[in-house]
Amino acid sequence: MAEKISLQSEVPFELGGKRLDQVLAELFSDYSRSRIKQWILDGLVSIDGDVVSVPKLKLMGGEVVKVEAELEEQGEWEAEAIPLNIVYEDDDILVINKPAGLVVHPGAGNPTGTVLNALLHHYPKIIEVPRAGIVHRLDKDTTGLMVVAKTVPAQTHLVERLQARQITREYEALVNGLLTAGGRVEAPIGRHPTQRTHMAVVPNGRDAVTHYRVMEKYRAHSRLRLRLETGRTHQIRVHMAHLKHPLVGDYTYGGRPKPPRAASEELLKALRGFRRQALHAARLELEHPITGDFMSWQAPVPDDMLAMVDAFKADFEANPEPQW
Repeated sequence: MAEKISLQSEVPFELGGKRLDQVLAELFSDYSRSRIKQWILDGLVSIDGDVVSVPKLKLMGGEVVKVEAELEEQGEWEAEAIPLNIVYEDDDILVINKPAGLVVHPGAGNPTGTVLNALLHHYPKIIEVPRAGIVHRLDKDTTGLMVVAKTVPAQTHLVERLQARQITREYEALVNGLLTAGGRVEAPIGRHPTQRTHMAVVPNGRDAVTHYRVMEKYRAHSRLRLRLETGRTHQIRVHMAHLKHPLVGDYTYGGRPKPPRAASEELLKALRGFRRQALHAARLELEHPITGDFMSWQAPVPDDMLAMVDAFKADFEANPEPQW
């Protein structure tokens, strides 16, 4: 059964002269501007008792505005009993530690078996939230922390904070080659001009900023800690490939096995067997979208990446001279 929404307020005189949709967005900031506009168009908003359906209508101040709406279901997805590793949950949000191999949202080639389907089984009312509360994604083979909104107000505020770059997302990655120091990559990302399923650094792309520092260096690989300032599709993978240091296991962006000279059979086997991008969302920090409390979570690096690190260390100890 859809949740009913009943909102009412007197318009402050200082908002006089503004459009109805702008005023409602300020008065009822738990809901997005696009949702409020649709409510107006659907005739679900009244001013002093009279229904209005013109979002651009100018208000004078002092009017009583009222919204009577329902949170409709947002999609035709099916609930599936897929296990979720939930590291935190309250009435408004939940945080999961996503494993490798799990797609976040249904799409072409993955209509079912996704995080979204699992969320619907865990909390059926999340169907009323846009995209079932998913406000940011991890690639299928990237592991780690994701925050999900359980309510529309929580979703609205999380999206706003993501856009304002007020949510901290830190990752660990293993990359090909040796980086001498940390740095900052600022390079716009958009669709690859010829490979439409890939992203790339392109002149007319959307702004994208990634910060990184070197945690450890091996003979021919590096372990990095990265922080996203923006959140473009495949951002870390594209930026590291742009620096000529693609992620280990990321065949899409050039991360094929690149062993050092005289590599042991153990290291060669480990590199050949690592068949996903070596990327893990290790830390998530944000202000709670409803309470405003500061919150922070960490997820341990998964076993497959730790095994790869051990193989790099063993190779380095057996061959302490740098490769170049």
